[in-house]
Amino acid sequence: MLFGLATPNPRLDLLKNVVLFKDLCTRDLAMVDSLMHARSYLADEVIFDEGEEGQGLFVVLKGRVKITLPDNANTVLIELGPGAFFGEVALLDQSVRTAQARAVEDSQIVALFRTEFYSLLETHSAIASRISFQLARVLAARLRQAVINTSRTHEAA
Repeated sequence: MLFGLATPNPRLDLLKNVVLFKDLCTRDLAMVDSLMHARSYLADEVIFDEGEEGQGLFVVLKGRVKITLPDNANTVLIELGPGAFFGEVALLDQSVRTAQARAVEDSQIVALFRTEFYSLLETHSAIASRISFQLARVLAARLRQAVINTSRTHEAA
């Protein structure tokens, strides 16, 4: 600290806009940020591939990422920009990735790996539980939307 003022952290400002961290105060968010790993990806660079073991979740700080099924058409499931996160199921289990993540443009990403998240559960359970609750809400919304989309597909057929 300089003259009683906290040094600004631009990454914290970006992370404040991520739904997973919306219930965290600045101090708690700084704790989570200290566990995250910064990564840079060039346009068209693979972040992870289908079939790889999931190690953790990723948050897009800058740039764009697409999630695809590497079938013959490389089906794009979703394209994500700043504030979005992906790969979150890897925090919960050790299953393999079911899709590929690739940078659409040069991107800045932070990763929260399972080992750090489990450590957070042990040392700062209140912070981890707030993140877990938000994660559960997001996963429930995504599941609900998938059911709706599947239902519409069957109705159209």
